[in-house]
Amino acid sequence: MTVNDIPLISFFQRVLDPLIVMGTLYLSALLFHEPFSGYLLVLMILAFFISSAVYQHVDPYRTWRSGRMWAYARDVVFGWCVTIAVLVFLGSSSGLKYYFDERVVLAWFVATPVILLTSHIAARMAKRPGHDKEVRSVLVVGANDVGLKFAGICDRHPNLFMQVRGFFDDRGEERRPPGMQHPMLGKTSELVQYVREHGIKMIFISQPISAQPRIRKLIDELQDTTASVYFLPDVYIFDLMQARFDNVGGMPVIAICETPFMGINSMIKRASDIVLSSIILVLLTPLLLVIALAVKMSSPGPVIFRQRRYGLYGEEIIVYKFRSMTVMENGGTVTQASRNDQRVTKIGGFLRRTSLDELPQFINVLQGRMSIVGPRPHAVAHNEQYRKLIKGYMLRHKVKPGITGWAQVNGLRGETATLDKMEARIQYDLDYLRNWSLWLDLWIVVKTVKVVLARENAF
Repeated sequence: MTVNDIPLISFFQRVLDPLIVMGTLYLSALLFHEPFSGYLLVLMILAFFISSAVYQHVDPYRTWRSGRMWAYARDVVFGWCVTIAVLVFLGSSSGLKYYFDERVVLAWFVATPVILLTSHIAARMAKRPGHDKEVRSVLVVGANDVGLKFAGICDRHPNLFMQVRGFFDDRGEERRPPGMQHPMLGKTSELVQYVREHGIKMIFISQPISAQPRIRKLIDELQDTTASVYFLPDVYIFDLMQARFDNVGGMPVIAICETPFMGINSMIKRASDIVLSSIILVLLTPLLLVIALAVKMSSPGPVIFRQRRYGLYGEEIIVYKFRSMTVMENGGTVTQASRNDQRVTKIGGFLRRTSLDELPQFINVLQGRMSIVGPRPHAVAHNEQYRKLIKGYMLRHKVKPGITGWAQVNGLRGETATLDKMEARIQYDLDYLRNWSLWLDLWIVVKTVKVVLARENAF
């Protein structure tokens, strides 16, 4: 892989591939003179989100970067077959398949992977032949934790085509971290001569910012060589969240703690929320009316319970639930529901065990206050209590709260009676922020169904 591959891969992943998937369906409809209906639009949207999630998991670009084109073609075809299987299952179970011309869908199924492969291979052949397979020699300046981590990445990912020759460092052997797998080649004063004699291609400087004068002197000396020089910032020793490089008005900055929903990720997340919540609300309208009538007849009080919660960036929002208790605590003190809680009504107990009391929150999703998947919103009183006790608690509010979440499908649904349980929930929430993907969202939705059917930890 070369540095120039990165924008090309990003262009295919984020722009061209989704357009090919949707555009091929449109062309198939034109080929068979099929009018482009709302049902085809729904199919196009579903294909976009499902294929994005599948290919993010299969990651055919991993094999593209390594140059293994047959393996890459296999991954593309396999990913599309998985997408087809999911679409066929959804179409059969919902009855939507009867609204499509089979010729259009079949032509789309066959043509899409062919066009995907053709476009990618054409783009790769247009690049300078032989350039992708050059293995570049690498030196690391600084035998520290960051430098060792970088060298380990180069060793574990041969598709990077970067071979670490060794380290240069001025510190004594007793100050070097354990576990070095590469030789110590000398002091930094000997680096430039080594680079000239061995034709080193790349140098990565892993020095703390406090060593700025030494770094500046070293870079000045390296300008007398043809090596490419990179800097490994020591901020990566911290527990970062969605770390990335960016710029503000042309000035480079490093994001240390950022939301995963930036740019196209934000659009994907919001679009999937709107589509899924709209479908769910339409399909469940009769059930919502029955539940509302049951709540109204079972006990005095309003049908919908409105509770103040913290939303995105810690801003206060109103969250809807079917009322399941005889009280509506919404002030400075809120007591979590527990097993055999006397405040829970008979119909409320059933709603809580089956999570049906959460259904009105799909309206919150359409309003843009919540997402289908995300950290569960806590009462304002609980936020104020736990933000003082748990490090990083408020970071969970860098995304919209969700109807279900990573913590809930990992056994932390319902009451968190102890500080340890709440800390565990927060760790799962923060892991979700660090590792978000559309595939993870879909996996959480699937696991949520299993957890709800098992009626685990719901009182």
